[in-house]
Amino acid sequence: MTDHPHPNQPDDRVPDDRVPGDNRPGDDLPDADTRANGTGGARHTAGAFDIRNIIGLLLGIYGVVLVLAGLFLDPEKAKTGGINANLWAGLALVVGSVLFLAWARLRPIVVPEHVDLVEDDPTRPGPSRRPGAH
Repeated sequence: MTDHPHPNQPDDRVPDDRVPGDNRPGDDLPDADTRANGTGGARHTAGAFDIRNIIGLLLGIYGVVLVLAGLFLDPEKAKTGGINANLWAGLALVVGSVLFLAWARLRPIVVPEHVDLVEDDPTRPGPSRRPGAH
């Protein structure tokens, strides 16, 4: 087979404007180095340290507490205009929790394998000498 696709078939190759390592968010294509050596290395994600997981967990805990309070404690409907505020607020928090956790699961933060040190940053100004110091 040739390297060029048939004129009537779609081209599955990476567009020419892409450079190695230029994976766009949500793009499951590995960079050119990974394709070349065929290793298909595993992606490193933030996992439990992703702030969305922490927020989702906290919202879920508070939501479950409020749902239980709304179900088993006095709803005090006279103070809330006839609405079980604990139950509805708890359900809203549980839904928010599910959304945050799903977001973190479906769109994980990919941690780069190599990050340049701050000392290697060419845009950072170097140290300056004070006038009169030797």
